[in-house]
Amino acid sequence: MFEFLVFIGIILFAILGTPLFVIMSLAALTLFTLAGTEVSGVTVEIYRISSAPTLLTIPLFTFAGYMMAESGSPRRLLKLAEAAFGWMPGGSAIVSLVICAFFTAFTGASGVTIIALGGLLYPILISEQYSKKFSLGLVTSSGSLGLLFPPSLPIILYGLVAKVDIEKLFRAGIIPGTLLILILSGWSIYNGKGIKKRRKFSGKELISAIKGSIFEFLIPFGVLIGIYGGFITVSEAAAFTAFYVLIVECFIYRDLHIFKDIPTVILDSMSLVGGILLILCCALGFTNYLVDEEVPMRLFELMRQFITNKYMFLLCLNIFLLVVGCLMDIFSAIIVVVPLIIPIATEFGVNPVHLAIIFLLNLEIGYITPPVGINLFISSFRFKKPVTQLYMASIPFLILSLFALLLVTYIPQLSLLLVE
Repeated sequence: MFEFLVFIGIILFAILGTPLFVIMSLAALTLFTLAGTEVSGVTVEIYRISSAPTLLTIPLFTFAGYMMAESGSPRRLLKLAEAAFGWMPGGSAIVSLVICAFFTAFTGASGVTIIALGGLLYPILISEQYSKKFSLGLVTSSGSLGLLFPPSLPIILYGLVAKVDIEKLFRAGIIPGTLLILILSGWSIYNGKGIKKRRKFSGKELISAIKGSIFEFLIPFGVLIGIYGGFITVSEAAAFTAFYVLIVECFIYRDLHIFKDIPTVILDSMSLVGGILLILCCALGFTNYLVDEEVPMRLFELMRQFITNKYMFLLCLNIFLLVVGCLMDIFSAIIVVVPLIIPIATEFGVNPVHLAIIFLLNLEIGYITPPVGINLFISSFRFKKPVTQLYMASIPFLILSLFALLLVTYIPQLSLLLVE
Protein backbone atom coordinates (compact mmCIF):
# COMPACT_ATOMS: atom_id res chain seq x y z
CA MET A 1 0.00 0.00 0.00
CA PHE A 2 2.85 2.37 0.88
CA GLU A 3 4.53 1.72 -2.48
CA PHE A 4 1.29 2.40 -4.32
CA LEU A 5 0.86 5.75 -2.55
CA VAL A 6 4.45 6.73 -3.35
CA PHE A 7 3.98 6.15 -7.07
CA ILE A 8 0.61 7.95 -7.05
CA GLY A 9 2.43 10.88 -5.43
CA ILE A 10 5.12 10.86 -8.14
CA ILE A 11 2.46 10.81 -10.86
CA LEU A 12 0.65 13.73 -9.22
CA PHE A 13 3.90 15.69 -9.05
CA ALA A 14 4.39 15.06 -12.79
CA ILE A 15 0.83 16.20 -13.59
CA LEU A 16 1.37 19.37 -11.55
CA GLY A 17 4.37 20.27 -13.73
CA THR A 18 7.26 19.23 -11.50
CA PRO A 19 10.53 19.33 -13.51
CA LEU A 20 11.31 16.09 -15.31
CA PHE A 21 14.68 15.59 -13.59
CA VAL A 22 12.94 15.65 -10.18
CA ILE A 23 10.41 13.04 -11.32
CA MET A 24 13.18 10.81 -12.67
CA SER A 25 15.21 11.15 -9.48
CA LEU A 26 12.24 10.29 -7.26
CA ALA A 27 11.36 7.29 -9.43
CA ALA A 28 14.94 6.00 -9.43
CA LEU A 29 15.47 6.42 -5.68
CA THR A 30 12.08 4.85 -4.89
CA LEU A 31 12.64 1.84 -7.14
CA PHE A 32 16.14 1.16 -5.82
CA THR A 33 14.90 1.45 -2.23
CA LEU A 34 11.91 -0.85 -2.78
CA ALA A 35 14.15 -3.40 -4.48
CA GLY A 36 16.36 -3.49 -1.39
CA THR A 37 19.45 -2.43 -3.32
CA GLU A 38 21.79 0.50 -2.77
CA VAL A 39 20.95 3.74 -4.51
CA SER A 40 24.47 3.89 -5.89
CA GLY A 41 23.00 3.31 -9.37
CA VAL A 42 22.08 6.97 -9.50
CA THR A 43 25.47 8.29 -8.40
CA VAL A 44 27.34 5.78 -10.59
CA GLU A 45 25.54 7.05 -13.68
CA ILE A 46 26.22 10.67 -12.73
CA TYR A 47 29.91 9.88 -12.34
CA ARG A 48 30.02 7.95 -15.62
CA ILE A 49 28.48 10.81 -17.57
CA SER A 50 30.58 13.50 -15.86
CA SER A 51 33.79 11.62 -16.66
CA ALA A 52 32.92 11.10 -20.34
CA PRO A 53 35.46 13.06 -22.42
CA THR A 54 32.88 13.98 -25.06
CA LEU A 55 30.54 15.60 -22.51
CA LEU A 56 32.43 18.86 -22.97
CA THR A 57 31.30 19.07 -26.58
CA ILE A 58 27.67 19.71 -25.58
CA PRO A 59 28.10 23.15 -23.93
CA LEU A 60 30.80 24.26 -26.37
CA PHE A 61 28.93 23.54 -29.61
CA THR A 62 25.72 24.94 -28.08
CA PHE A 63 27.52 28.14 -27.07
CA ALA A 64 28.92 28.52 -30.60
CA GLY A 65 25.49 27.99 -32.15
CA TYR A 66 23.79 30.52 -29.89
CA MET A 67 26.45 33.14 -30.63
CA MET A 68 25.85 32.70 -34.35
CA ALA A 69 22.08 32.89 -33.93
CA GLU A 70 22.33 36.15 -31.95
CA SER A 71 24.78 37.79 -34.36
CA GLY A 72 24.44 38.93 -37.96
CA SER A 73 25.39 35.45 -39.11
CA PRO A 74 21.83 34.47 -40.21
CA ARG A 75 21.65 37.45 -42.58
CA ARG A 76 25.11 36.85 -44.06
CA LEU A 77 24.53 33.14 -44.62
CA LEU A 78 21.04 33.83 -45.97
CA LYS A 79 22.55 36.21 -48.51
CA LEU A 80 25.07 33.51 -49.49
CA ALA A 81 22.36 30.85 -49.85
CA GLU A 82 20.22 33.19 -51.95
CA ALA A 83 23.12 33.92 -54.27
CA ALA A 84 23.87 30.20 -54.63
CA PHE A 85 20.32 28.78 -54.95
CA GLY A 86 17.94 31.73 -55.40
CA TRP A 87 17.97 31.52 -59.21
CA MET A 88 16.56 27.96 -59.22
CA PRO A 89 12.84 27.10 -59.41
CA GLY A 90 11.83 27.06 -55.75
CA GLY A 91 15.14 28.72 -55.00
CA SER A 92 14.03 30.79 -52.02
CA ALA A 93 12.39 27.75 -50.46
CA ILE A 94 15.54 25.68 -50.95
CA VAL A 95 17.52 28.53 -49.39
CA SER A 96 15.24 28.32 -46.34
CA LEU A 97 15.81 24.57 -46.02
CA VAL A 98 19.60 24.87 -46.26
CA ILE A 99 20.02 27.82 -43.93
CA CYS A 100 17.70 26.35 -41.27
CA ALA A 101 19.51 23.01 -41.41
CA PHE A 102 22.83 24.80 -40.90
CA PHE A 103 21.66 26.65 -37.79
CA THR A 104 19.80 23.75 -36.20
CA ALA A 105 22.91 21.59 -36.59
CA PHE A 106 24.84 24.06 -34.43
CA THR A 107 22.21 25.12 -31.90
CA GLY A 108 20.61 21.66 -31.55
CA ALA A 109 17.29 23.37 -30.82
CA SER A 110 14.69 23.74 -33.56
CA GLY A 111 12.84 26.42 -31.60
CA VAL A 112 15.88 28.68 -31.74
CA THR A 113 15.99 28.30 -35.52
CA ILE A 114 12.33 29.17 -36.00
CA ILE A 115 12.52 32.17 -33.66
CA ALA A 116 15.83 33.47 -35.08
CA LEU A 117 15.26 32.82 -38.79
CA GLY A 118 11.48 32.74 -39.13
CA GLY A 119 11.23 36.51 -39.16
CA LEU A 120 13.76 36.65 -42.01
CA LEU A 121 12.58 33.76 -44.16
CA TYR A 122 8.78 34.00 -43.99
CA PRO A 123 8.55 37.56 -45.45
CA ILE A 124 10.99 36.60 -48.23
CA LEU A 125 8.87 33.58 -49.22
CA ILE A 126 5.67 35.65 -49.18
CA SER A 127 7.27 38.47 -51.19
CA GLU A 128 8.27 35.96 -53.87
CA GLN A 129 4.65 34.85 -54.21
CA TYR A 130 4.74 31.54 -52.35
CA SER A 131 1.43 30.79 -50.66
CA LYS A 132 1.07 31.50 -46.95
CA LYS A 133 0.24 27.84 -46.34
CA PHE A 134 3.39 26.61 -48.09
CA SER A 135 5.59 29.26 -46.44
CA LEU A 136 4.33 28.48 -42.94
CA GLY A 137 4.73 24.74 -43.48
CA LEU A 138 8.25 25.17 -44.86
CA VAL A 139 9.56 27.37 -42.05
CA THR A 140 7.93 25.18 -39.39
CA SER A 141 9.32 21.96 -40.88
CA SER A 142 12.76 23.41 -41.52
CA GLY A 143 13.26 24.16 -37.84
CA SER A 144 14.41 20.62 -37.06
CA LEU A 145 16.12 19.72 -40.34
CA GLY A 146 19.72 19.96 -39.15
CA LEU A 147 19.47 17.45 -36.30
CA LEU A 148 21.17 14.72 -38.37
CA PHE A 149 24.16 16.87 -39.36
CA PRO A 150 27.34 17.33 -37.31
CA PRO A 151 27.87 18.79 -34.78
CA SER A 152 24.22 18.28 -33.79
CA LEU A 153 23.67 18.22 -30.02
CA PRO A 154 21.16 15.30 -30.18
CA ILE A 155 23.75 13.18 -32.01
CA ILE A 156 26.33 13.83 -29.29
CA LEU A 157 23.81 13.12 -26.54
CA TYR A 158 22.68 9.90 -28.23
CA GLY A 159 26.29 8.74 -28.50
CA LEU A 160 26.85 9.40 -24.78
CA VAL A 161 23.70 7.58 -23.69
CA ALA A 162 23.97 4.65 -26.11
CA LYS A 163 27.77 4.37 -25.87
CA VAL A 164 28.11 4.61 -29.66
CA ASP A 165 31.09 6.27 -31.36
CA ILE A 166 30.02 9.90 -31.94
CA GLU A 167 32.31 10.29 -34.95
CA LYS A 168 30.53 7.35 -36.62
CA LEU A 169 27.18 8.95 -35.86
CA PHE A 170 28.34 12.23 -37.41
CA ARG A 171 29.20 10.38 -40.63
CA ALA A 172 26.05 8.26 -40.57
CA GLY A 173 23.70 11.23 -40.45
CA ILE A 174 25.07 13.03 -43.52
CA ILE A 175 23.38 10.97 -46.28
CA PRO A 176 19.95 10.59 -44.56
CA GLY A 177 19.95 14.29 -43.65
CA THR A 178 20.84 15.26 -47.21
CA LEU A 179 18.20 12.88 -48.59
CA LEU A 180 15.51 14.56 -46.49
CA ILE A 181 16.57 18.02 -47.70
CA LEU A 182 16.57 16.83 -51.33
CA ILE A 183 13.06 15.39 -51.01
CA LEU A 184 11.75 18.60 -49.46
CA SER A 185 13.65 20.59 -52.10
CA GLY A 186 11.80 18.64 -54.79
CA TRP A 187 8.51 19.69 -53.22
CA SER A 188 9.79 23.28 -53.10
CA ILE A 189 10.68 23.19 -56.79
CA TYR A 190 7.22 21.84 -57.59
CA ASN A 191 5.60 24.70 -55.66
CA GLY A 192 7.93 27.25 -57.23
CA LYS A 193 7.32 26.32 -60.86
CA GLY A 194 4.52 28.82 -61.38
CA ILE A 195 6.37 31.71 -59.78
CA LYS A 196 7.48 34.10 -62.49
CA LYS A 197 9.47 36.35 -60.20
CA ARG A 198 12.89 34.75 -60.01
CA ARG A 199 16.29 36.26 -59.49
CA LYS A 200 19.06 35.77 -62.03
CA PHE A 201 22.26 33.97 -61.15
CA SER A 202 25.17 36.32 -60.67
CA GLY A 203 28.68 35.00 -60.21
CA LYS A 204 29.76 38.39 -58.97
CA GLU A 205 27.03 38.40 -56.31
CA LEU A 206 27.93 34.85 -55.24
CA ILE A 207 31.61 35.74 -54.84
CA SER A 208 30.66 38.85 -52.87
CA ALA A 209 28.37 36.80 -50.60
CA ILE A 210 31.11 34.22 -50.02
CA LYS A 211 33.56 36.97 -49.08
CA GLY A 212 31.00 38.51 -46.74
CA SER A 213 30.38 35.25 -44.86
CA ILE A 214 33.62 33.38 -45.44
CA PHE A 215 34.51 33.06 -41.75
CA GLU A 216 31.17 31.39 -40.93
CA PHE A 217 30.88 29.49 -44.22
CA LEU A 218 34.09 27.59 -43.44
CA ILE A 219 33.03 26.39 -39.97
CA PRO A 220 31.30 23.07 -40.88
CA PHE A 221 34.05 22.19 -43.34
CA GLY A 222 36.69 22.92 -40.73
CA VAL A 223 34.92 20.74 -38.15
CA LEU A 224 34.52 17.79 -40.53
CA ILE A 225 38.01 17.98 -42.01
CA GLY A 226 39.56 18.36 -38.57
CA ILE A 227 37.74 15.35 -37.10
CA TYR A 228 37.85 12.94 -40.04
CA GLY A 229 41.28 14.01 -41.16
CA GLY A 230 42.54 12.85 -37.78
CA PHE A 231 43.87 16.28 -36.84
CA ILE A 232 41.63 16.86 -33.80
CA THR A 233 39.16 14.98 -31.62
CA VAL A 234 35.47 15.85 -31.32
CA SER A 235 36.12 17.61 -27.98
CA GLU A 236 38.96 19.65 -29.45
CA ALA A 237 36.78 20.53 -32.45
CA ALA A 238 34.08 21.82 -30.09
CA ALA A 239 36.56 23.96 -28.14
CA PHE A 240 38.11 25.35 -31.32
CA THR A 241 34.66 26.11 -32.83
CA ALA A 242 33.46 27.99 -29.74
CA PHE A 243 36.67 30.05 -29.55
CA TYR A 244 36.67 30.69 -33.31
CA VAL A 245 33.04 31.87 -33.36
CA LEU A 246 33.69 34.12 -30.34
CA ILE A 247 36.61 35.81 -32.14
CA VAL A 248 34.70 36.11 -35.44
CA GLU A 249 31.48 37.53 -34.01
CA CYS A 250 33.05 39.80 -31.39
CA PHE A 251 36.24 41.05 -33.02
CA ILE A 252 35.97 40.55 -36.79
CA TYR A 253 32.29 41.24 -37.60
CA ARG A 254 31.72 42.94 -34.23
CA ASP A 255 28.07 41.91 -34.11
CA LEU A 256 28.36 40.99 -30.43
CA HIS A 257 29.98 42.90 -27.60
CA ILE A 258 32.24 40.78 -25.44
CA PHE A 259 30.92 42.31 -22.20
CA LYS A 260 27.37 43.42 -23.09
CA ASP A 261 26.12 40.53 -25.25
CA ILE A 262 28.23 37.44 -24.52
CA PRO A 263 27.07 37.04 -20.87
CA THR A 264 23.44 36.92 -22.07
CA VAL A 265 24.33 34.36 -24.75
CA ILE A 266 26.14 32.25 -22.15
CA LEU A 267 23.12 32.38 -19.85
CA ASP A 268 20.67 31.36 -22.60
CA SER A 269 22.80 28.56 -24.03
CA MET A 270 23.86 27.13 -20.68
CA SER A 271 20.26 27.14 -19.45
CA LEU A 272 19.50 24.67 -22.24
CA VAL A 273 22.62 22.62 -21.51
CA GLY A 274 22.03 22.61 -17.76
CA GLY A 275 18.49 21.35 -18.20
CA ILE A 276 19.69 18.57 -20.49
CA LEU A 277 22.45 17.43 -18.13
CA LEU A 278 20.13 17.43 -15.11
CA ILE A 279 17.63 15.24 -16.93
CA LEU A 280 20.47 13.07 -18.28
CA CYS A 281 22.02 12.28 -14.91
CA CYS A 282 18.73 11.65 -13.13
CA ALA A 283 17.11 9.67 -15.94
CA LEU A 284 20.10 7.38 -16.33
CA GLY A 285 19.77 6.37 -12.71
CA PHE A 286 16.16 5.40 -13.45
CA THR A 287 17.03 3.49 -16.63
CA ASN A 288 19.91 1.79 -14.82
CA TYR A 289 17.34 0.24 -12.49
CA LEU A 290 15.23 -0.89 -15.46
CA VAL A 291 18.29 -2.53 -17.04
CA ASP A 292 19.25 -4.21 -13.75
CA GLU A 293 15.73 -5.64 -13.52
CA GLU A 294 15.99 -6.84 -17.15
CA VAL A 295 12.92 -4.83 -18.19
CA PRO A 296 14.12 -4.48 -21.83
CA MET A 297 14.54 -8.25 -22.12
CA ARG A 298 11.09 -8.85 -20.69
CA LEU A 299 9.68 -6.41 -23.21
CA PHE A 300 11.55 -8.28 -25.94
CA GLU A 301 10.07 -11.60 -24.85
CA LEU A 302 6.61 -10.02 -24.86
CA MET A 303 7.13 -8.45 -28.29
CA ARG A 304 8.46 -11.68 -29.78
CA GLN A 305 5.01 -13.20 -29.33
CA PHE A 306 3.60 -10.69 -31.81
CA ILE A 307 6.62 -9.50 -33.83
CA THR A 308 8.38 -12.21 -35.75
CA ASN A 309 11.03 -10.42 -37.81
CA LYS A 310 13.29 -7.40 -37.99
CA TYR A 311 11.18 -5.51 -40.55
CA MET A 312 8.00 -5.73 -38.54
CA PHE A 313 9.96 -4.59 -35.48
CA LEU A 314 11.26 -1.54 -37.38
CA LEU A 315 7.74 -0.62 -38.45
CA CYS A 316 6.45 -0.84 -34.87
CA LEU A 317 9.51 1.06 -33.64
CA ASN A 318 8.83 3.92 -36.06
CA ILE A 319 5.22 4.21 -34.96
CA PHE A 320 6.25 4.18 -31.30
CA LEU A 321 8.99 6.78 -31.81
CA LEU A 322 6.72 9.12 -33.78
CA VAL A 323 4.35 9.12 -30.81
CA VAL A 324 7.26 9.70 -28.43
CA GLY A 325 8.61 12.47 -30.67
CA CYS A 326 5.44 14.53 -30.57
CA LEU A 327 4.95 14.04 -26.82
CA MET A 328 8.52 14.57 -25.54
CA ASP A 329 11.36 16.86 -26.47
CA ILE A 330 14.20 15.09 -28.25
CA PHE A 331 16.65 15.35 -25.34
CA SER A 332 14.31 13.75 -22.81
CA ALA A 333 13.35 11.07 -25.33
CA ILE A 334 16.98 10.13 -25.96
CA ILE A 335 17.73 9.87 -22.27
CA VAL A 336 14.62 7.93 -21.26
CA VAL A 337 13.84 5.73 -24.28
CA VAL A 338 17.22 4.85 -25.83
CA PRO A 339 18.46 2.55 -23.02
CA LEU A 340 15.21 0.58 -23.27
CA ILE A 341 15.13 0.03 -27.03
CA ILE A 342 18.82 -0.72 -27.65
CA PRO A 343 18.77 -4.27 -26.18
CA ILE A 344 15.56 -5.09 -28.05
CA ALA A 345 16.91 -3.74 -31.36
CA THR A 346 20.13 -5.71 -30.84
CA GLU A 347 18.13 -8.93 -30.47
CA PHE A 348 16.42 -8.22 -33.78
CA GLY A 349 19.78 -7.61 -35.48
CA VAL A 350 19.53 -3.84 -36.01
CA ASN A 351 22.91 -2.13 -36.41
CA PRO A 352 23.46 0.33 -33.49
CA VAL A 353 24.46 3.17 -35.83
CA HIS A 354 21.48 2.52 -38.11
CA LEU A 355 19.23 2.46 -35.04
CA ALA A 356 20.60 5.86 -33.98
CA ILE A 357 19.70 7.48 -37.30
CA ILE A 358 16.22 5.91 -37.29
CA PHE A 359 15.69 7.17 -33.74
CA LEU A 360 16.90 10.71 -34.43
CA LEU A 361 14.99 11.03 -37.71
CA ASN A 362 11.80 9.91 -35.99
CA LEU A 363 12.27 12.48 -33.24
CA GLU A 364 13.06 15.13 -35.85
CA ILE A 365 9.77 14.38 -37.60
CA GLY A 366 8.01 14.32 -34.23
CA TYR A 367 8.59 18.08 -33.97
CA ILE A 368 5.95 18.64 -36.70
CA THR A 369 3.63 15.71 -35.91
CA PRO A 370 0.12 16.79 -34.81
CA PRO A 371 -1.42 17.27 -32.38
CA VAL A 372 1.40 18.30 -30.04
CA GLY A 373 4.58 18.57 -32.13
CA ILE A 374 6.49 21.39 -30.44
CA ASN A 375 7.45 23.21 -33.67
CA LEU A 376 3.77 23.64 -34.50
CA PHE A 377 3.24 25.61 -31.30
CA ILE A 378 6.46 27.60 -31.64
CA SER A 379 5.46 28.68 -35.16
CA SER A 380 1.94 29.45 -33.97
CA PHE A 381 3.44 31.78 -31.36
CA ARG A 382 6.08 33.24 -33.71
CA PHE A 383 3.76 34.02 -36.62
CA LYS A 384 0.59 34.62 -34.55
CA LYS A 385 -1.40 31.97 -36.43
CA PRO A 386 -3.88 29.39 -35.05
CA VAL A 387 -2.14 26.09 -34.39
CA THR A 388 -4.78 24.33 -36.50
CA GLN A 389 -3.56 26.37 -39.45
CA LEU A 390 -0.04 25.10 -38.78
CA TYR A 391 -1.36 21.53 -38.75
CA MET A 392 -2.69 21.89 -42.29
CA ALA A 393 0.37 23.75 -43.53
CA SER A 394 2.78 21.09 -42.24
CA ILE A 395 0.96 17.98 -43.50
CA PRO A 396 2.67 17.83 -46.97
CA PHE A 397 6.09 18.20 -45.33
CA LEU A 398 5.17 15.56 -42.74
CA ILE A 399 4.16 13.07 -45.46
CA LEU A 400 7.38 13.66 -47.41
CA SER A 401 9.44 13.32 -44.23
CA LEU A 402 7.73 10.01 -43.44
CA PHE A 403 8.62 8.81 -46.94
CA ALA A 404 12.27 9.68 -46.26
CA LEU A 405 12.00 7.85 -42.93
CA LEU A 406 10.81 4.67 -44.68
CA LEU A 407 13.76 4.84 -47.07
CA VAL A 408 16.25 5.34 -44.25
CA THR A 409 14.64 2.59 -42.15
CA TYR A 410 14.57 -0.12 -44.79
CA ILE A 411 17.74 0.82 -46.72
CA PRO A 412 20.36 0.68 -43.94
CA GLN A 413 23.15 1.44 -46.43
CA LEU A 414 21.99 5.06 -46.46
CA SER A 415 23.12 5.32 -42.83
CA LEU A 416 26.07 2.93 -42.98
CA LEU A 417 27.70 3.78 -46.32
CA LEU A 418 30.04 6.41 -44.86
CA VAL A 419 30.64 4.38 -41.70
CA GLU A 420 31.60 0.90 -42.90
